[in-house]
Amino acid sequence: MYAVVGCSECSNLWIIEGRSETTQCPRCGSRKGYEKRKKFVETDDAAHARDVRASMLANRQGEGEAFAKLDSFADLEDEVADGVVDDAEYLEGSGLDVAEVEAAGDRDPRGSARSGSKQEIVKGALEALERPTEDDVVEYAGERGVSAEYVRDALEKLARRGVVSESRGRYRLL
Repeated sequence: MYAVVGCSECSNLWIIEGRSETTQCPRCGSRKGYEKRKKFVETDDAAHARDVRASMLANRQGEGEAFAKLDSFADLEDEVADGVVDDAEYLEGSGLDVAEVEAAGDRDPRGSARSGSKQEIVKGALEALERPTEDDVVEYAGERGVSAEYVRDALEKLARRGVVSESRGRYRLL
């Protein structure tokens, strides 16, 4: 059972499914008993309840005639479901090669050797390398697409935060 109800406090219209003891207005939050709410229509069809509410809202805006020219929600939903274009059809219609687009989507835009965020790569270098120097970390990260400038800044910040230690030019994770 669906009911189109209105709020006496703010004039909001909404649809209630079922019959609870009390209802709360989704706009202003006023709570009233179900039986005390003004019910404009009660129906077993959710689409009919949506149509009635939409019609009432359109009439409030002075657009009742324009709304009357539209199909029902159920008809519009069927029309949209039938008219959906799948990705391949859309890409072909745009003049793109579907196989090439799929291949591009499979590639990592950061490069094939990079795995993880820049900071994860810097930390990975500290884990993977034995007693690495700054240059060792820069080389390791550079092979994975991370700039030397970022590596140096990251090492400095990690050391300030106490995540890594530096002793005699050698780094290690703590």
